[in-house]
Amino acid sequence: MPDMPEMEDDSAMPEPGGRPPTNAKELEAVYDIPVQVSAILGKANMQVSQLLKLGRGAVIELDRKVGEAIDIYVNNRLVARGEVVVVENRLGVTMTEIIKMDRN
Repeated sequence: MPDMPEMEDDSAMPEPGGRPPTNAKELEAVYDIPVQVSAILGKANMQVSQLLKLGRGAVIELDRKVGEAIDIYVNNRLVARGEVVVVENRLGVTMTEIIKMDRN
């Protein structure tokens, strides 16, 4: 019989519709995929005329209160809530709650 080309071992990859990955080795294929992380401090609605009147030093009142949890999105999907922190003179976010959503 002729030699068969050596196949890459794909036993670590789940079959489509099969079980999800269960350990870090099975997830290595996705480690380098970039994602967009957004921390939303709050939101405000205003008319264009109000927006055009804003200048340096203007304050926009947001729909959140001081100390209220902020929303953390990954690729525009809400995944957690957290608090704003300061890390070496930079703003950061610490996660206080993970949001689990049904994937239906």
